[in-house]
Amino acid sequence: MMGHNAAAAPVQQPMRALERANRVRLARAALKREVAAGGREVADVILSCPWQAEGMAISELLMSQRRWGRARCRRALLSVGLVENKPIGSLTERQRTILARVLSTSTSEPAAPAATKRSRAAVGAPA
Repeated sequence: MMGHNAAAAPVQQPMRALERANRVRLARAALKREVAAGGREVADVILSCPWQAEGMAISELLMSQRRWGRARCRRALLSVGLVENKPIGSLTERQRTILARVLSTSTSEPAAPAATKRSRAAVGAPA
């Protein structure tokens, strides 16, 4: 009788792990879509650290914002002394607060259009 339950346990554990991984993956995708659409601020996510963001790398969350690529992400994280692959759930309260403050100021400033020499020359402006 123990043989039947013992055989079922090793099969069920990987299935439960896969189910949990799928739930986390889908929840993270929904969170990133919400951030990309502007429905949720990254600073708020970092401060509240919802369950789906606990193991997510900081860079993954930051780059889900519009106009945030790897370079901008690296600059923001270097300014506060953090690495890109650090999980959000492992941040200290102090790190969360500092990063949220930096992100709030960097996302609230309007982006100035970058004028290149070529684009200025095309419109006749002096270089």
